[in-house]
Amino acid sequence: MLTYVIRRLLLVPLLLFGVTILIFIMLQFLDPVERAALYVRGDPKANQIEAAITKYCLDCPIPVQYLNWMVGKVDSTTGERKGGILFGNFGWSKTGSQPVASLIARRFPNTLDLTIWAVGPVILVGIWLGVQAAVHHNGFIDQAARVFSIVGTSFPTFVFGLLMLMFFYANLGWFPPGRLSDEFNIVVSSDQFHRYTTLLTFDALLNGRFDIFLDALRHMFLPLSYISWATFLRVTRSSMLETLRQEYVTTARAKGLPERDVIYKHAQPNAMLPVVTLAGFSVVGLLAGVIITETVFDYPGIGSAAAQASAQLDVITVLGFALFNGLILIVANLIVDVLYAFVDPRVRLS
Repeated sequence: MLTYVIRRLLLVPLLLFGVTILIFIMLQFLDPVERAALYVRGDPKANQIEAAITKYCLDCPIPVQYLNWMVGKVDSTTGERKGGILFGNFGWSKTGSQPVASLIARRFPNTLDLTIWAVGPVILVGIWLGVQAAVHHNGFIDQAARVFSIVGTSFPTFVFGLLMLMFFYANLGWFPPGRLSDEFNIVVSSDQFHRYTTLLTFDALLNGRFDIFLDALRHMFLPLSYISWATFLRVTRSSMLETLRQEYVTTARAKGLPERDVIYKHAQPNAMLPVVTLAGFSVVGLLAGVIITETVFDYPGIGSAAAQASAQLDVITVLGFALFNGLILIVANLIVDVLYAFVDPRVRLS
């Protein structure tokens, strides 16, 4: 097991190197003047462009440019490091009017908050519905679950989001968009509200403000759409149906084991392999920012920030998000690989 994990860990630097190469190649589609304009705040002028080209060595040979992009360039006069993504300098975000790293640091906690409260319900509800559909194959529960999953996976996300807003917010006024109500935003922005973490819901609990905590959850309800549940339902149902036809399940029943033990102790654990993969990529999708969901529900996460940057052709910000998302994907793949080894012992020997 330890050897398997070490082998996967050794691949992480190579994968990260590959991601940086791809992002750097994308930058090369722009000439030095265009790339220099991306580093200048406000409307770039000729002297600012020339200064940026010199500052970031944008007219140097490509290997030198890549090295400077990775580790930056130290000013011989002041000793100040100019650039360097390894030191957190991803460039200046024109849409966010701040460094890209600061924009990511400000928006990502909101997305992480949403992910934490979404992962549990989405995965557990989806798996439970899938198992029940497989156990009651061709029964009423299975038929209802199949209709639910087909509609859920085929319905456009933005259309479903708008319908949810019209019904639950416009008509009933239950679940508003955004991150927090105005009256609570004032409290959170004041000195009375202490920031113990960067996550609003946890900070609300640590401050003893359960009203702010519940209001934050109320604003996150609609983004947690049932479409992800439908996907888990379909995958779990298919995997469970295949597992329930295996010989060891028939043998367990022939031995007289209770049906509940056969399903939940023998069949379900072995049906979870594809679900583990789906769960890993679902978490990656949430952490990377669900662009459509965050945009429709006006949720200030990393996905909506990426959408704004793309709409305004803010290349530096978009590439910064792409690099950050690549890091999340690599780490998530590592975690999924390790979980696979725990779920299926055969993987450890591969």
